[in-house]
Formats: sequence, C-alpha cells, structure tokens
Amino acid sequence: MSIRIGILGYGNLGRGVECAIKHNPDMELVGVFTRRAPETVKILTETAKVYSVDDAEKMKDQIDVMILCGGSATDLPEQTPKYAQWFNVVDSFDTHKRIPEHFANVDKAASENGHVGIISVGWDPGMFSLNRMYANAILTNGKDYTFWGKGVSQGHSDAIRRIKGVKDGKQYTIPVESALEAVRSGKNPELTTREKHTRECFVVAEEGADLARIENEIKTMPNYFDEYDTTVHFISEEELKRDHSGIPHGGFVIRTGKTGWNDENSHVIEYSLKLDSNPEFTSSVIVAYARAAYRMNQEGQKGCKTVFDVAPAYLSATSGEELRKHLL
Repeated sequence: MSIRIGILGYGNLGRGVECAIKHNPDMELVGVFTRRAPETVKILTETAKVYSVDDAEKMKDQIDVMILCGGSATDLPEQTPKYAQWFNVVDSFDTHKRIPEHFANVDKAASENGHVGIISVGWDPGMFSLNRMYANAILTNGKDYTFWGKGVSQGHSDAIRRIKGVKDGKQYTIPVESALEAVRSGKNPELTTREKHTRECFVVAEEGADLARIENEIKTMPNYFDEYDTTVHFISEEELKRDHSGIPHGGFVIRTGKTGWNDENSHVIEYSLKLDSNPEFTSSVIVAYARAAYRMNQEGQKGCKTVFDVAPAYLSATSGEELRKHLL
C-alpha cells in the first residue's frame, strides 16, 4: 500500500516535493492544497487534484502525511500545530532560535490528536543538525563550526519578500573564506556570527517604495539579518530574472577535536553539500521524513519529533535486511 501524501502550499518547495514523490514508488500524491484559487494552480501529477486549504480537514481520512511547504516567518508557526490536529505532518521550519517554541506548540497538537509531527526537516536544520550531533558524540573534546553557502536561502528570501514595498527578492548567504580556511587548518578560531558569514540581498522594490526604509528593515530584522554584515542591492525585475533565477546552495559542517590521554592527536570531521537546487534537495529530505512519520505513527507513536528522534532505517524504503546487506 502506498503512503498517501498531501502537499500544503505549491511554491518552490511544494513543487520539489511533488518531484520527489515521483522518485519514491511507495508513495502517492493525493492532492495539493492552496490558498490560491485551485483552478489557477497547475500541477504535474495527473492522478492528483488541487484543493482549497479550506477543504483539508475534510480529507483527513484520505491522507497519511501532510507535508507543509509554507514559510517559516509567518506560515509554519500557525500551520503546523493546526494541521497536526488532523494529519501526521512534516515541515521545514528553519528559524533556529524559535525551534523550542515551535516544537512545544506542535507537540501539544499532535499528542492530543494521536499524530506524529516532524519539524525542522531539510538540510539545516536537518542533515546538518544530525552531523553536528554525531560529531559531538564522537569528538567530545572539540569545537563545532557551520558555514552556509554561497547560496540562496529560501527562508531569508521569503522574509525579504514579506516586507512592505518589496515586490521580489533573493538573499545569498556567503561564507567568509578566511574563517573557513582557519577552521579547516585546525586553528580552532573563536568566531562570531558576523565573522563567519555575510549576507547579500537583491531586491525589486515596488514603484514609489521607500528604499531607505526597506534597507533598514532588512538589515535590522531579528533572527535573520541583524547579526550579519548585510549588503542590499535594489535592482529591476529583469535583472533579478536574468541574474538570480537559480536557487543553488550548500555548506559545511565541521568539528575539530582532540583525542589521546594528553590531547596529542587532532581530528577534523567535515560534511559538505553542493546543491544545484536548494528547494529540490530540501524536498527530497522532507519526503524521506514523511515516510518516517507514517511508519512511526503506524507503530503507535505520537507527538512532535525532530531529526534527532528518528532512527535512520525509518527513512528508507529498503528493508532492514537489504540495508544490512548492502549499506552497513
């Protein structure tokens, strides 16, 4: 029996989830739920339908996992607890500082209604989080470093576009190369947030908008830009489309550590990603965790989970026997 999936939101992430489902034969897309007029949304899956978000609750018995593809700034804090009442859910909430609060809200809704909600799934938070945890467990005497980019951050770009007077925009996260090299060389530098990354924004403003106000709102936005050196460029729609249409990203998780009785041996663990499409890779991670949410709920589990709580075998469509034979 296929795992029946619903997609809430059909932007870059939602389209990526639809593509990922195609590559997972144990899953089927039942429907896409949108805040737009359903007849205006065209999807690729011929066997699925587009519905209004208002119809989601009526389909709670037809969907095993609802994948929530809204933004972290304003959508997911409201949507994930709401839909966890009716479905097993997975989201990609990526505002790191607000994860404990979001976890508590989703845990209450999911636990009370017998569902599993897996939050903050993607590559960071997500795969990078797992690698930080594994490296910490192995090199207990060491330091963590995470670098993102160069690439387009979906969450930060979404946050820019929600500012009054902004028509469109893209945000690039850029590692400071000298900081990255100092870490790789084993120097164990003490680095502030500002010393590790810069942020570069390309913004299309609405006609007559107050550019100085928009720039100030971007640079002072809590949890997104206020702790970074941020450059804001105002460009035309044509320039944005011509020069910034892709959504690449990537990054590095590094832990340096010492072992031996007198800390005589040094080690570096590094995990890196180079992504042509940030949303499509993120979607592929989310779909794997949708499988886990379904399986865990089938076993009677409920409440909110993160990637730390999900055993790796739950992610794979392959049997335990095959995993032990070929991947162990």
